[in-house]
Amino acid sequence: MKIRQITAEETYPVRHAELRRGMPIESCKMDGDSRVGSIHLGGFVDDKLVAVSSYFFAPYVPYPGHKSLQLRGMAVLSDYQKKGYGALLLSFAEQWLMQRGVRLIWMNARTTAVPFYEKLGYEKQGSAFEITPHGPHYIMHKILM
Repeated sequence: MKIRQITAEETYPVRHAELRRGMPIESCKMDGDSRVGSIHLGGFVDDKLVAVSSYFFAPYVPYPGHKSLQLRGMAVLSDYQKKGYGALLLSFAEQWLMQRGVRLIWMNARTTAVPFYEKLGYEKQGSAFEITPHGPHYIMHKILM
């Protein structure tokens, strides 16, 4: 898989297929997509975009001294899931962001994705909570070293 920085708009087809299925394509736009400093990464297999992730500067209250980013909109097309592409994209992002001084990534993870993130060293914080209409989530984080 080849990974490179992409635009927010380029993430929409993958976000739509995996995170916003059945909703209007406009629902794929996230607050912060076009904010200065936002980062969008795409993973390509045979020149096809199959995995995306976006990162927004956002403080993480439990660790106020860390330069932190919030991960949002991480998705891998269903035909490419369970093949390691998501882990490759996230590992690449962690290294790339550490080189830019980021020390913590946090997210609101769907409960179905929690085992994936835990295998990669992310920790749950607190109890599950609902994000309507997307279902239950946990806050998760990882300190980058």
